[in-house]
Amino acid sequence: MPRATERYDLVLYGATGFVGRQAVAYLAAHPQVRSAGLRWAIAGRNRAKLEALQRELQLPQAGVLVADAADTSALDTLARGARVVLSTAGPFALYGTPLVEACVRHGCHYVDITGETPWVKGLIDRLHDEALRRHARIIPCCGFDSIPSDIGAFLAQQTMRAVHGRDCVGVKAAFSIRGGFNGGTLASFFHMLDAGQAEAMRDPFLLNPAQHRPADAQTHADPVAPRFDADLDSWLGPFFMAPVNTRVVRRSAALLGYSPDFHYQEYLRLGRGGSRAVAATALSAGSVATQWAMALKPVRALARRLAPAPGEGPSQASMDGGSFQSRIVGRAADGTLVHGRIADRGDPGNRATTKMLCESALALALQADELPQGRRHGGVLTPASGLGDVLVARLRAAGMTLQMG
Repeated sequence: MPRATERYDLVLYGATGFVGRQAVAYLAAHPQVRSAGLRWAIAGRNRAKLEALQRELQLPQAGVLVADAADTSALDTLARGARVVLSTAGPFALYGTPLVEACVRHGCHYVDITGETPWVKGLIDRLHDEALRRHARIIPCCGFDSIPSDIGAFLAQQTMRAVHGRDCVGVKAAFSIRGGFNGGTLASFFHMLDAGQAEAMRDPFLLNPAQHRPADAQTHADPVAPRFDADLDSWLGPFFMAPVNTRVVRRSAALLGYSPDFHYQEYLRLGRGGSRAVAATALSAGSVATQWAMALKPVRALARRLAPAPGEGPSQASMDGGSFQSRIVGRAADGTLVHGRIADRGDPGNRATTKMLCESALALALQADELPQGRRHGGVLTPASGLGDVLVARLRAAGMTLQMG
């Protein structure tokens, strides 16, 4: 039942940012928001900008809440009056912690679009047990970081069990993407490097519970070399998001009880032929060189000056013309394979991320009794462990392709 203090089913924090504005538009047009009579509000630190956005998008039904990211009292009021908070206000290591703490204190569910795994690790260490006690689902990484990866591995495991009666011991995913970066995403990346978190980011089991850290961690290290994969019939190279996504998938594997021998890796898919082999080799060399260069402060400073500023991003036409596809292969110990595909149109870091974030929040707001382990479950979870089949169905209904066979 809703708490007596609840005023809103959903509160979107960071509404006036680049992704936040897209999320506001997505919610405003969503048929369930319109038909189910959801009470929702836009929130941030600047009332004038929020009210201007409310007028621009013609949202008289949406409330306006003002709360600075450092104002504990205002954040408490926000979380106390909401069932679900969805946040786009990064870098999350700079601005996100007080909001998550407020949500946990008041038993409010929370989702965001972070890919800042060291920050998520801190949430797990400090807030998981309290969130579990208060039945608050805290689910970071509900955008392109890392729903396609996490849900893809989840579906491969489900399909292997349902069709073949055994577990996946390995899942691999190969991505093809077309899209751009927004300034908020790049600001989060630069902040992690500035904060000296590169070593933590290299830990393959950064987000795992302590009892779920295999002794052979090196066999799970991020791939750096090009390879031809017969199962995917393609040359593969390193995928720049793999150091985020693989950690989330491995936490899901631990929380959901995948095989003790479970391995997960992901790659960028480059295609067949000699030219694709050359491209994979060049990508691998470039990835190593970029990691080395970004460790240098002067290089990061130059990259920051050239990158879009927070609040900026690709054009509307560019975002509409983007797309992503993930080809998935799950393998059992006896060599049995299952194949899958997750894909959508629209820039993955913006259009697809907006869809995934909003559908995650709506799952929490509208389908609490159908979620994994029921209404009273909580903790710092992952998309697969916290939302599971409910999110799969919602994304399919929203036009995303999620196929397994």
